[in-house]
Order: sequence, then C-alpha cells, then structure tokens
Amino acid sequence: MTAGLDELSFDIGALTDGYASGAFTPAAVIEEVYRRIAERGEKPVWISLLPMADALEKARGAPKGPLYGIPFAVKDNIDVANLPTTCACPEFAYAPKRSATVVARLEAAGAIAIGKTNLDQFATGLVGTRSPYGIPSSVFDPEYVSGGSSSGSAVAVASGVVSFSLGTDTAGSGRVPAGFNNIVGLKPTKGVLSATGVVPACRTQDTISIFALNVADAAKVMATASAYDAEDAYSRKPPRQFAVESLPPNLRVGIPADGLEFFGDVEAERLYRASVARLKESGASIVAFDFTPFRDAARLLYQGPWVAERLAAIRSFAETKPDALHEVVGSIILNAAKLSAVDAFDGFYRLADLTREADAQWAAMDVMLLPTSGTTYKISELLADPIQLNSNLGYYTNFVNLMDLSALAVPAGFRPNGLPFGVTLIGRAFDDGRLAAIGDALHRASPDLRLGATPVKLHDTQPAVPTAAGRIAVAVVGAHLTGQPLNVQLQERSARLIKSARTAPGYSFYALAGTTPAKPGLVFDGEGAGGIEVEIWEMEEAAFGSFVALIPPPLGIGTLKLDDGSRVKGFLCEAHAVADAEDITAYGGWRAWLTRTAQL
Repeated sequence: MTAGLDELSFDIGALTDGYASGAFTPAAVIEEVYRRIAERGEKPVWISLLPMADALEKARGAPKGPLYGIPFAVKDNIDVANLPTTCACPEFAYAPKRSATVVARLEAAGAIAIGKTNLDQFATGLVGTRSPYGIPSSVFDPEYVSGGSSSGSAVAVASGVVSFSLGTDTAGSGRVPAGFNNIVGLKPTKGVLSATGVVPACRTQDTISIFALNVADAAKVMATASAYDAEDAYSRKPPRQFAVESLPPNLRVGIPADGLEFFGDVEAERLYRASVARLKESGASIVAFDFTPFRDAARLLYQGPWVAERLAAIRSFAETKPDALHEVVGSIILNAAKLSAVDAFDGFYRLADLTREADAQWAAMDVMLLPTSGTTYKISELLADPIQLNSNLGYYTNFVNLMDLSALAVPAGFRPNGLPFGVTLIGRAFDDGRLAAIGDALHRASPDLRLGATPVKLHDTQPAVPTAAGRIAVAVVGAHLTGQPLNVQLQERSARLIKSARTAPGYSFYALAGTTPAKPGLVFDGEGAGGIEVEIWEMEEAAFGSFVALIPPPLGIGTLKLDDGSRVKGFLCEAHAVADAEDITAYGGWRAWLTRTAQL
C-alpha cells in the first residue's frame, strides 16, 4: 500500500493532486480500492466486480484526460463491457458487448469503471430493499435504508470506495440515496446524458444520475459525460453546454407555502429550516409558492399510466418469467397490464394541466428548495410496509422528471441520532449549471460537514469554480497582468478579467534572467510558504489555443491550485530555468517585486 492512500477520501481533487505531484499512481489507487472493498465485503453493495488485474491494466493505460485515474462504480442497469447487466434480477442477466455511451465517454477521459452496484430490481423503488443480492444499508446506521433504487452506487461513494458513481433517476433514485448517505446527487435535465446502453425503467422519464462527494466532482463528471447522442431517440441538444455558472444576483428561492410534510420527523424539519435560513443569510430572497400542482403531479408517476412504461421496458421477460421478479416489484409492474390507452391519454392531459399551473409558480422563483425526503426509515419498517413508506420517500421527488425539471441534492446536516439529512435544489430544464453554483455554496455553508462517511472535511476540498461554457479560465502571474506589457495579448482575444487571487502555498516565484519584456517563473516545489498573486482571465476556447501558441519556453500552461482549493489553468515554468534566477517568492507577486526594484 502506498503511504497515505488509506487516509484519502478519493475525492477527484485529492487524486488529481496526488497524480500531479507523483505521490501515487492510478495503479496504486486501484489496489487501494480493492483493499477497501475486501475490508467492507463485496455484498450487498456490489453485484459484480472487474477482476483487479483487469482494473490495474486499465489504470496503467488510462488516457490522461480530465478524469485520469479516477475510479467509479456503475449501477447494474447500465452496461459495462465484460460485466453482466442484471438489473438485480439474475434470470434477466445478459453480457453486453459494449459499454453504455456515458460509461465509454468517462473511460475515454481516463476514469476507471470498477464494477456494477446493487439496486432496487429494475430500478423500481426508492428504498434499496428490493434486490435478491441483499439490502445495502445507510453508511451511518446498518438498521436504516440506504435509499434506492441506486442503493449500491450511493453507498460505494459515501463509504469512500470510489470517487463517483452512476445511478439512474426516474422518481428520485439519484437523489434520495444521496440524502441518506451525506453525498451529492446530480439529477440532470432529461436527455442531456445519453441513455444508450441503459435498461429503461420509464424510458420517457429516465436519466442517468451522478453521485459524488462534493458538487465540484459531480460537475466535473457531468461536463465530461454530457453530449448529444443521435443513437438515443430521447437525447437532447441543450441550449448551452453544461458548465458551473456564477451565483446569480437577486436569487429568488421558492419554498412551499403549505404542504410541507416530514412524517413526524421533527429533526428533518429543523434541518430544512436551517438550510432555508442559510440561503436567506447569503442574500437570496425567500418566496412562498403553491406546492399543490407539483405534489399532484408526483402522484401520477405511480398512480397514473407511467407505470405501464415499466412493463413496456421488460414486457416479454415479465410475462414469460413472472416468478423471477421480486414480489413487490412484480406486483407494481405486472398490474400495469390493466391500464388502457385511454388511461394513458387521461394521464398526459392531467400532467399538461398541472404543468401549466406550475408555470405560474415558476414566474415568482428561480429555483425551489425542498427536503430531499421528509424522513427516513429502518429496513424493518420498509419491509413491513413497502408501498406506503416508499411513496412517502417520493413526496418531494416524483414530479421532477414528469415536469421536465433539473435537480441537485446536497447534504444539509445531521440529526442527533447521527443520520444525515439532505435538501434538493430544483430548477427548470437546462438549469443544471446554475444549480451547481447554488448547491455548492449551500453545501459549503453547512457546518462541519465531512465527505460521505469518510473523515475528510468538505472544506478541505476544492469548490465548484464557475466557468462559462465554451470558455477557459487562465491564471496569469507576470507580464500579462493588468497594466503590464503583454496584457494586450489577452485584450486582443476579448479575454475578460474574472478576479484577482492567490495560489495555494507550495509555489516558488522567480525573476527569470535575460527575458524581454521581463518575465517571472512560477514553480511548484512544495516550499513556498505564502500564496503568489495571480489574475484569472477567461477567454473563448479558440482564443485560448492562439494565446498558448504565443508562450515561449521555458514557460508553459499547467494547472495551478489556488488558496481557496480550486484549480485553474495557468503559467508555470520548467524547473531547470530557475537555476540562475532570482528567488522573489517573499514579495508575494510580480507587481510587488517590480515596485521594490523601482525603489532601489
């Protein structure tokens, strides 16, 4: 085992830093992943695992993309080549010849799929108790449910075994397990992530979802995975590429005027009210809205004709092998055969009416903030009352896909009994980037939160950094600063100054010899005690390419870590070039050194 690896949370920033510094390799991380799996036991979280030898081979040949060497898990209704897809039904299992489009995109970016995770059978349930492969429990208390249907995917992330995971979300399956396990659940706008290679639950309402330890990680995975897929009939071309946006000014956050339901969980209500207060303290306006049309739409998902889509997805199998279905899942899916085409149209009309009513509520708010779930339950309670309690867990989630909305679930604190609570930000379609900005700020405003069940604190990880889609942020440290002789190169490319900042400690700063105009060299050597002044500029991708072409050696563009934990592209210098250069680290920046030398 590589020293220190056993203490890492596996958040993407920590692994990326470790690879960049040479502290460890992807192969060493994969070995640690399998050690953690063995320590916890494979079951009931995992249904199948890639042999470690195969995973190590992937690690050694991983492309050096934005997710280089990052281990992830995949819900077992999403195809991964060389692993069976079971949907938590052994008799349904098949061997896919290729991975789902989203999995393939992630692996092309350097990520490493470790295995397939447990779920409520055929993604039918919000509880995690409906699987012949066992019942994953909350990482905080084995008596309580993990949430479903993406149960294993959430537990794999929250326990620190992988950096992120893929789930699916039709009724809340990418959000409820996040709330029960103190992690982030990103449910994107339908159609933004390809569904090719996914066994559908309700094909018109499904989306792949992303579980991660913080919003920055979820956003990075989302940016990598999202792309239009002509092979998927429900894929959509968004009006703008996904990117974390800046916090909107004058934000209006909606909370229900009435209809809030916590099912007797007073601590959940207290934590929800605290999240509302934090948003208000941040400057957001809190507005009351009528929750009625959203609540009524939620009831349609299981009480209306969309249940028939679950039968349509597996009709041949369900009718020929009904005994292979989990008892509760079978009762839900097979009963859908009683629904008629008239029932379907009645449901479509009712949903259209409710969506029009909801439009009037959206006119007064930018996003809404709801509990991810009003309460949680023990496994024994769910087994005793599987239908009603599952319905309770979907009270705040079931309407979201039906109404074509985006959502982001974030942790919001802990009850006195040690169980976590989460809230969900909900926006209109394609508001995913806005939700990421608001969700990250809200998550970080919560006191003393750690990543999942790991000991690592949220505030020790990087925040989600806003970057306009199609634009690249770059940190400049010397002759390109405002007022300096090469700043014109930025202005010629219509670059925009975002902010001034400082690097994290560990960078040494030098005045290079024999350069015209005078230029500094920034080197990461782990020695500089203070941060170095930088300016963050943003420009179009095409302009960035021409800008980089102007940079002479020994300078180049690498990745800088800032003092707030975020990372940005920026100027770095080859180490050999500073051998005869003046060390000016103590000045804290280029301007301060220029001022000092002018006075001498």
